[in-house]
Amino acid sequence: MTVTVEQARQKARAILDDFGVKTAPVPVERIIKARNIALQYAPLDEALSGMAYIKDGVGIIGVNALHHPNRQRFSAAHELAHHELHADIIEKAVHVDSGLRVLFRDELSAQGTDDLEVQANAFAAELLMPRELLIAALDGGGIDMDDDAAVEALARKFRVSASAMRYRLASGL
Repeated sequence: MTVTVEQARQKARAILDDFGVKTAPVPVERIIKARNIALQYAPLDEALSGMAYIKDGVGIIGVNALHHPNRQRFSAAHELAHHELHADIIEKAVHVDSGLRVLFRDELSAQGTDDLEVQANAFAAELLMPRELLIAALDGGGIDMDDDAAVEALARKFRVSASAMRYRLASGL
C-alpha cells in the first residue's frame, strides 16, 4: 500500500487522538506498549538508530541505547511508523540469521530519499511534535529560528533535539 506524507501525519494524529494526548511531551513509549509492540533498548552500531521487525507475529521495536534519549524517542516513533504504515513490508523485509525480519533506520533514512523513510520521519515528527501542541506552545505566534535559546527551550518541552524541532518548524505547521 502506498502512503503519502500527509497520510502518515494523519495516522500519527489519529494515534494521538486515540491515546488522548493533550500535552507535551508525548508519551511515545506508553503508546508503543499500548499498541502491543515490544520496545527494546540495546547497544547497536553507531550508524543504526533503531529497527522494526515482526517475530512470530509479535511486533518489536529496537532502539539504540547508546544514543541520546531525545534521539531514542525519535527513533522509537520512527519505528512505530513502520509498524503502523508498512507492516506488510516489515513482514517481507530482510531476514537476518536469527530469523527476524528487519527494517532498519539508518543512513539512508537520514538522507530523506527513501519514500518509506520520509513517511516514517513525517509520522514521527507529527507524533512527537504535534501541530496543535506546537501552535499552543507558541501561543499562536511564531518563533525566531535564529534564537537558539527559544528553539532549544521548545525542543526541551517536547523532549526532541533542537535540530528535529528546527526541521519540524521549518517544514511548516
